[in-house]
Amino acid sequence: TDIPHGRIFRISPDGEWTQVTEYDGWPNGLKIHRDGRIFITDYKRGIVTLDPASGTVTPYLETRHSEGFKGVNDLCFAANGDLYFTDQGQTGLHDPTGRVYRLTAAGKLELLVATVPSPNGIVLNLPETQVYVAVTRGNAVWRLPLMGDGSPSKVGLFIQMSGGLGGPDGLALDNAGGLIVCHIGTTLWRFDRLGRPTHHLVMEEGLSPTNCAFGGPGNTWLYVTESRTGTILRAEMPYPGKP
Repeated sequence: TDIPHGRIFRISPDGEWTQVTEYDGWPNGLKIHRDGRIFITDYKRGIVTLDPASGTVTPYLETRHSEGFKGVNDLCFAANGDLYFTDQGQTGLHDPTGRVYRLTAAGKLELLVATVPSPNGIVLNLPETQVYVAVTRGNAVWRLPLMGDGSPSKVGLFIQMSGGLGGPDGLALDNAGGLIVCHIGTTLWRFDRLGRPTHHLVMEEGLSPTNCAFGGPGNTWLYVTESRTGTILRAEMPYPGKP
């Protein structure tokens, strides 16, 4: 995604860039649905979908109870088709009112938490009993345990980050339950399922890793967006990404 210019690009494994679409929006997070549609959290327009074949962008979820969002940021899908996303806007420690939502596969929009100082990247743990949320301005990753009925309970800190000129942004999960954290102003980290740091990735380009995703042979390559230089980086990880 290219936020300020409303563009979506496709990049081949060899590094060849192709523009898929350009539209009136500010696309941020992006995930590919199992049916091939691309879901985008658009800061300006809410959640939209993209047909990668035609480049057509279609509104999907623009409001909640007739009110616009603060500025949606990132998203992830559960195995049952539920869509989790963050609504960050300009929230921070001065205004801890960022939100985390779940849009069920049946179309019901549920507010999970509304007291987050800058919610950003979001993933589910392997058994999908907890939601991890990158809290950029709080320089932390929160954990939202999900009860049997799907409601969150005893939301708390999973990782308190140290240092950096920004905070955690994009998240990814590997098949061992490890959490990959893009930490703006420093680098990328891998934490095990208990929150212990196991790996630190040395950045060769810039200090602004904003998002990451697994792919490549064996799903062991981690692709990273570095926003300051506008480059895509790649690293081979010890565990494949979560399927």
